[in-house]
Amino acid sequence: MARPAKNPGNGSRDRILAAAAAVLSEKGYAAARLTDIAEVAQLRAPAVYYYFDSREALVAEVMIVGQQWVRRHVTESLDALPPGTSALDRVCVAVDAHLRVELELSDFATAVTRNAGQLPADVRAQVGQESAQYHAIWRALITDGQSDGSIRTDIDPRSARMLIIGALNWAPEWWHATTQSIDLLISTAQSFIRAGLSAH
Repeated sequence: MARPAKNPGNGSRDRILAAAAAVLSEKGYAAARLTDIAEVAQLRAPAVYYYFDSREALVAEVMIVGQQWVRRHVTESLDALPPGTSALDRVCVAVDAHLRVELELSDFATAVTRNAGQLPADVRAQVGQESAQYHAIWRALITDGQSDGSIRTDIDPRSARMLIIGALNWAPEWWHATTQSIDLLISTAQSFIRAGLSAH
């Protein structure tokens, strides 16, 4: 049975969404059953269909909410930085925010990163706009870094962006809090990324 959901809401619809996020985070898209989701939400399975037309509609909303959660957390972390922070330092802050939200703070965020590659095409299309907005943040970070001199100009910015986000999104597949602290994970990721991007 999936663990109790993080970020639960008060109403039945919110409970179903939170339960679906928890189940998707733990079991993945292929193995996530509506009966499992209903059990975590402490509802009967038919109740899910009162709020969502299908399993795919429920999964799509979890993915959209999760993507929004990641984007908001990363954006807020970047906005809190003092003016004049180099783009490379901002990249490292974004790495920290991304890993913390997907591994510690939100089942919705973990559901996104663990299941994005497993979704059917129609569900992927629904979450594509949110994903594009998130990628735009990273695109700007790398472009700004190449402009301010903190990030190398001899690398392809698109490849760099995709490699970084791909590596961050893979972390839920192998990282466990019982074997490594999240602080060590983050510092290691930041060191790798800084070494690869730094112009100095």
